[in-house]
Amino acid sequence: MTAEPISEVEQRPVPDWLIPPTDGFTAAEFLKMDGLPPHTELIDGSLVFVSPQRDFHGLTMYVLESGLRRSVPEHLRVRREMSVVVGKRNCPEPDLLVLRAEAIESRLQTSYQADDVVLAVEVVSPSSEERDRERKPQLYAKAGIRYFWRVEVGDDLLPEVYVYELDQATGAYGLVGIHHDQLKLSTPFTIDIDLTEVDHL
Repeated sequence: MTAEPISEVEQRPVPDWLIPPTDGFTAAEFLKMDGLPPHTELIDGSLVFVSPQRDFHGLTMYVLESGLRRSVPEHLRVRREMSVVVGKRNCPEPDLLVLRAEAIESRLQTSYQADDVVLAVEVVSPSSEERDRERKPQLYAKAGIRYFWRVEVGDDLLPEVYVYELDQATGAYGLVGIHHDQLKLSTPFTIDIDLTEVDHL
């Protein structure tokens, strides 16, 4: 009796993005990549993959997104987790962003240009603290995005929102306020969000 030959394991081609070029990927190359894990970012030419998020992250994003959608004027739009081209080798994905309505070209669109973004929001995660607190704000500021919010988990497990505005003279963000319980602002438009709502979701 002759043994049946062992079939070879199907060989799948290795995705090109697993082997980065020496000087890193460009934003143009990144936006054409197939098969990337959801919410992959391009930071300084390198691919950054997302770790599982805490409950706080999802709840906070829901509360902020809902509040922004209630407040946003007609000429602006709110989006979540969409890539923004901020430089030749940088295409981060803010947790939330507010952008000009005319930037929406298609339901199939996968990215926006920094020039169209009015506000970028990052909810800080343990796996991305350095990027969320340091590198990504630097990239947003350099790209000219005027408003930036950094959201931290407070001692009471409620969101703390650090609000920044771009200093046009220095090209860096300046802190204009830290908000607990209630986020009430007049810029970039009138905003009033109850941050304690996360306790009721």
